[in-house]
Amino acid sequence: QVQLVESGGGLVQPGGSLTLSCVASGSSFSTYSVAWYRQAPGKQRELVAQITRGSSTNYADSVKGRFTISRINAKNTAYLQMNSLKPEDTAVYYCKLVGVSYWGQGTQVTVSS
Repeated sequence: QVQLVESGGGLVQPGGSLTLSCVASGSSFSTYSVAWYRQAPGKQRELVAQITRGSSTNYADSVKGRFTISRINAKNTAYLQMNSLKPEDTAVYYCKLVGVSYWGQGTQVTVSS
């Protein structure tokens, strides 16, 4: 049974930074690609960033150059470093193992002055 626990969200001013963490249990974490998604109020969930088993990465155009996805397989953990945050980054952020139909509870990120 896969479990994912996201943490690290909070309230931050525009231009600030946050680092989100995603800890996985009950799975062979290193064998999966990992993705971060977000869902803003009234909007569909969207893919933000993805990292493969081999640590290749890709990003949504809206976050490219500002966000960095990474992973430490020995810790069963993925990260999302978010810099130069904008109000439009406000959303609940979720991580997901690609190909596994399980969503964690997410972590709220609010960017506001």
